[in-house]
Amino acid sequence: MNHNYEKDISGCGLIGIINKKKQRLGGEFVKKSLCLMNDRGNGLGAGFAAYGLYPELSDHYALHVMYDDPTSQRDFEEFLKENYDVEKIEEIPTKPVPSITISPLLMRYFVKPHKKMLVGGMTEDDFVVRTVMQVNSEIAGAYVFSSGKNMGVFKGVSNPREIADFFRIEEYEGYIWTGHTRFPTNTPGWWGGAHPFTLLDWSIVHNGEISSYGINKRYLEMYGYKLTLLTDTEVVAYTLDLLIRKHGLDISTACKVLAAPFWKDVERMDEGEKDAMTALRMTYGSALLNGPFSLLFGHRKGLVGINDRIKLRPLVVATKGDVVFMSSEESSIREICPKPDRAWAPRAGEPVIVELED
Repeated sequence: MNHNYEKDISGCGLIGIINKKKQRLGGEFVKKSLCLMNDRGNGLGAGFAAYGLYPELSDHYALHVMYDDPTSQRDFEEFLKENYDVEKIEEIPTKPVPSITISPLLMRYFVKPHKKMLVGGMTEDDFVVRTVMQVNSEIAGAYVFSSGKNMGVFKGVSNPREIADFFRIEEYEGYIWTGHTRFPTNTPGWWGGAHPFTLLDWSIVHNGEISSYGINKRYLEMYGYKLTLLTDTEVVAYTLDLLIRKHGLDISTACKVLAAPFWKDVERMDEGEKDAMTALRMTYGSALLNGPFSLLFGHRKGLVGINDRIKLRPLVVATKGDVVFMSSEESSIREICPKPDRAWAPRAGEPVIVELED
């Protein structure tokens, strides 16, 4: 009898954890969970994002930057001093890991835009977004990979355990965590292409493929976003920024744009809901995400999980007291929470929205 067994891992591995009362959790917690899904990646990318990292500098933007060489660092820091008040500069702490023999230069900067730069109604957030777009497309060898307040991203090319060890992730605490192990299928494995992807305090981890990337990219470029990072996930971070921060949609409505119901389902809605959904789909048709996906996104007020309209990628949610877990596998949740109060798989296209309590 043939007992050959092949596990269908359905792509990358995701983990998200939020304590609704803003009690901070140590990095070893999310590391243990993500490492259980090591076979969902192929060693070409892993990373973590955490919120509540820098309480003593929470009113400053924390820019995490990768450099190819000292020249790109010099060019970026000259640009920074011309445009920002710089409170603190430091290397991102790392430790040697035998398997990581090549890595970029890694720095972080705690900054505020010069007041003189905020003209014509431009907000600080607008200016930071413009900075990220400009640096990542115009300063060769420099890449801003995290730009929010009181949060940060740590990512690179390797597996989850090695990236966690390299960035000393167990030394950090946060009240929201996301993690990702990558299995790229049609984009390169490079340090900037690892997840999470961020802009301001949006951080995205994603499993699947955005087959609508081309039209999503062209749509975002009309609003000044520059997509330069060689992966489809980049469109999700920028689309959320556009829909929620710039256009003022609430998170639930933005999720209806990303994973909009099929027209046949819209036709069966009550008249008022049908009219609203029709207007939303017609207005934001170019922001719809097509293809198989599940994704988690953190932000300064909470954590959201959603998958595509026919659930081609897995997503599991569990709760334990004030803590909510989201993952690609229930086993990774039970690794750190053996007895959750409740565990379930959300329906296709149905977001799970968790907000921090004030």
